[in-house]
Amino acid sequence: MRERVASYYVASIAEESDYPQLTGEQRVDVAIVGGGFTGVATAVELTERGYRVALLEAHKIGWGASGRNGGQVTGSLSGQNAMTTQLKRTRGEQATDFVWDLRWRGHRIIKKRVEKYAIACDLKQGHLQAAYKPSHLAALKRDYELAQRHEIGRHVHWLDAHAVRDVLGSDLYHGAIRNDYNMHLHPLNLCLGEARAAAGNGALIFEYSPVIDIKHGAAPAVVTEQGRVRADTVILAGNAYHRLERKRLRGRLFPAVLGIVATEPLSQERAQAINPDDLAVYDTRFVLDYYRLTADRRLLFGGGANYSGRPTADVAAQLRPHIEHTFPQLKGFAIDYQWQGTAGIVLNRIPQLGRLSERVLYAQGYSGHGIATSHIVGEIMAKAVAGTLEEFDVFAGMKHMRIPLSDRLGNAMLATGMWYYQMLEKLR
Repeated sequence: MRERVASYYVASIAEESDYPQLTGEQRVDVAIVGGGFTGVATAVELTERGYRVALLEAHKIGWGASGRNGGQVTGSLSGQNAMTTQLKRTRGEQATDFVWDLRWRGHRIIKKRVEKYAIACDLKQGHLQAAYKPSHLAALKRDYELAQRHEIGRHVHWLDAHAVRDVLGSDLYHGAIRNDYNMHLHPLNLCLGEARAAAGNGALIFEYSPVIDIKHGAAPAVVTEQGRVRADTVILAGNAYHRLERKRLRGRLFPAVLGIVATEPLSQERAQAINPDDLAVYDTRFVLDYYRLTADRRLLFGGGANYSGRPTADVAAQLRPHIEHTFPQLKGFAIDYQWQGTAGIVLNRIPQLGRLSERVLYAQGYSGHGIATSHIVGEIMAKAVAGTLEEFDVFAGMKHMRIPLSDRLGNAMLATGMWYYQMLEKLR
């Protein structure tokens, strides 16, 4: 069991968690394994419906990728195109509307929850998806035109290269979509705040309580070294960090290591010069850069995903050239924090929901789009527990490729595939 990484998020925690370790036996309606966004969001949904819930986390709440990511909440549902293609076989054109609604549902859940439980997580609206190359403009313009055919279109604006320079102090981009419905926030404080909300609703939360076994059957249970939780339903929500149920789940999900840095605080004038509207930004490359300003005016900058599954030796050294290429005026600025987190990558990018047995469910695999998607999934999992299975069954019925190899060989194949797509991108 490890302490938190030395990240900017950890240094700026609003209120640290302090939940007990599980000892002895508990009896609840639903036991959730994993204290990241999926587990915590599901716990909130279930407790609001009156269920008795126990949530078990091996380390601290939000210890994994949920507390280490870029903090951007966008309408990019991982695997949305692949999911639409599969659903059209059974739903026809209704598939497009179903997936479109999913893309924006997470925003509504998060915003409502932050307001309801007064969660201090620096929630702000405003986002830019910026064209890195002129050849990226056509696809980006199609996305803009699609948005204009929906209600979300009133929040979405097209910016040409000159207009981009009005909102970013960078000459790097050739156009952009500005979406003022998208959001950015402090993800660790959101996760911790939601855990407090679930606990306030009656959930039992246990930290430093790694689950070592899951008992299936008519009376399922989760087992730790010092305790046991019996439940009517068990939900496995560990994503890239857990190693439970490997016989069934091996070869479906692969870890990618994401690196992020935070600079020293910028002056008000400097922050205004590079990002006057306080927007979150990511570009249009397959392996992209993403960044935003923090509440204390640091540039928080991520990129360069490592699909080998192994940590990067020096994240700051890797990302500093990206920062200075984007904002030459920040050349030489100190980097105060650097850290890494592990995302769960699915080959077709469609989130994986399903059953390991009648009473043991799982949810995983958001492929770098976890904040909004995990909250959508939390709602879907709670509905499934309550007997409303339509959306759960949609995800459970998705076809996924499984690589019957070791995790290391699977990651090697993933890294090779990502290299191939990056080479194709350079030719665009």
